[in-house]
Amino acid sequence: MSSDSDLTARARIRDAAIALFTERGIAGATIRDIAQAAGVSSGLLRHHFGSKEGLRDACDEWAMARIAQLQMAFTESGTIGGAIAPDAMALQQYLVRSLMDGSPRGAAMFEQTVQRGEQWLATTGLETSDPRAYVAVLGAMKMGMFLMRDQLTAALGEDVGAMPGYLRLIRASLEIFSQPLLTPEQADDALKALDRLGDSLIGEKGSWRMPSMSKD
Repeated sequence: MSSDSDLTARARIRDAAIALFTERGIAGATIRDIAQAAGVSSGLLRHHFGSKEGLRDACDEWAMARIAQLQMAFTESGTIGGAIAPDAMALQQYLVRSLMDGSPRGAAMFEQTVQRGEQWLATTGLETSDPRAYVAVLGAMKMGMFLMRDQLTAALGEDVGAMPGYLRLIRASLEIFSQPLLTPEQADDALKALDRLGDSLIGEKGSWRMPSMSKD
């Protein structure tokens, strides 16, 4: 049975791992570095998590659960205060970094995010002809803000991954989401144009694919 000090050490290790995984990537953060940052021995880290992969699994699980908790608070209260909780910034950056490594675990995490988004969407009055695409694209747009941290930092002249730049980033996103960028007429015209394009492709039995960004 774990003592209170064991549980505290486990949390310190997890928090240190999330910080280093975010900063250096999974491959760049060593067991020794994480243990040192947490103020524990490498042996104690292995006692709690077994290996770096086991530690990463625990970090992923905790981060996703915490984000889900914040999302649930938003759904139940209708306010977004929880979405900008003090730990939200660090967790968002960690999850994006985890997704960037292209691993099956990262893909599974995004799928879990989409599934939770679909559950959230079902509780709202938002209208969409394709709920899964709606939440998947919305999730990718939100994560893109953190993926492009360096570019946004250069454009705004301050680090958007730290305070107060992060607040400036979130404020801008709130202003964007709080008001429509298209009139109902413009949106309707665009949707009809998409429908016509889709019908023409079906009629020609053709297909179009977005060009790959790969250099291969």
